[in-house]
Amino acid sequence: MLKREGDIRIPAGCAISGVIDRSGKRMSGKCMIDSISTMHDRSNGLGGGFAGYGIYPDFKDFYALHLFYDNTAAQHETEEFLKRHFEIAYCSAIQTRKVASIKDEPIIFRYFVSPLPRKLESSQLDEEEYVARCVFRVNVEITGAYVFSSGKNMGIFKAVGFPEDVGRFYKLEEYEGYAWTCHGRYPTNTPGWWGGAHPFGLLDYSVVHNGEISSYDANRRYIEMFGYKCTLKTDTEVITYIFDYLLRKRKLTLQEAAKVVAASFWATIETKSEEEREQEVLLRRMFPSLLITGPFSIILGFEGGLMALNDRLKLRSMVCGEKGDKAYIASEECAIRVIEPELDKIYSPAGGEAVVYTLKNGGRRE
Repeated sequence: MLKREGDIRIPAGCAISGVIDRSGKRMSGKCMIDSISTMHDRSNGLGGGFAGYGIYPDFKDFYALHLFYDNTAAQHETEEFLKRHFEIAYCSAIQTRKVASIKDEPIIFRYFVSPLPRKLESSQLDEEEYVARCVFRVNVEITGAYVFSSGKNMGIFKAVGFPEDVGRFYKLEEYEGYAWTCHGRYPTNTPGWWGGAHPFGLLDYSVVHNGEISSYDANRRYIEMFGYKCTLKTDTEVITYIFDYLLRKRKLTLQEAAKVVAASFWATIETKSEEEREQEVLLRRMFPSLLITGPFSIILGFEGGLMALNDRLKLRSMVCGEKGDKAYIASEECAIRVIEPELDKIYSPAGGEAVVYTLKNGGRRE
């Protein structure tokens, strides 16, 4: 029988979802498991992951390092490195449960650390740059060790598997945070492995991404001139470092950073007001190699908020919804409705339009 339009579902690969309670009230990670489960067909079992913000209130002043180890030798070498550079307030294996579909798991540990004062002073770096450089040293210099989360009072949890299984594997229903993001992966030209699952993170930034970066090599070559190292074999990794560079190092606002990575076409810029035109021309000329081309929808997580952003042609789906203090972002409306059936507002952002949600008691300026 001839199939008609609508009879066949052809997903656009990968699924993303996010939620934030702008009042700061914390939510169980189960809501994100429920959300991502509705988009099961967008994944193929080769990667899933979550990021939670506000999940470590008892250690909120320490950097939470989440690591994968291929073997105990890599673990021992990494722990010796950490002892030389940090005070370790607490460490433990990240608790998991057996899930039949999650196989070949590495050793998974977390460490709550603070830079040793003498090391920090001698480095002549600020605290965040010191931590970031240590993260890259582990990932580049220690074979079989991968730091995949390094922010304060937040954590990334990821694996090879369908995302709802990954959430159950990590017992995310036992965590509470004021913001969550999640990702179901459908890799097309990069390997499916534990470190390559989304989210990708550096310090408090995390990124989940649906799409493909055709500008990856140009973006990577440029960002690596500033000390970043792409080691996790997935194109999305570079987006995280681009935002860290623009926001933390260059002190751009979120809206300005969005105008760099999803810059308007020159013809579109010419139609804008003089003030807008001058700003966008300046940003395009300052950071031409950080324009991300190719289809994408992303959610950027950061301390105090979330930002949603499509590519400038909106080649990947993304919707936003609001209900009271809560704001939602997802690839499909069903992923929002399953956890909040009655919304005050639901809409699809335009291509290149940055949608920013921050905590009411003070988040990153837009």
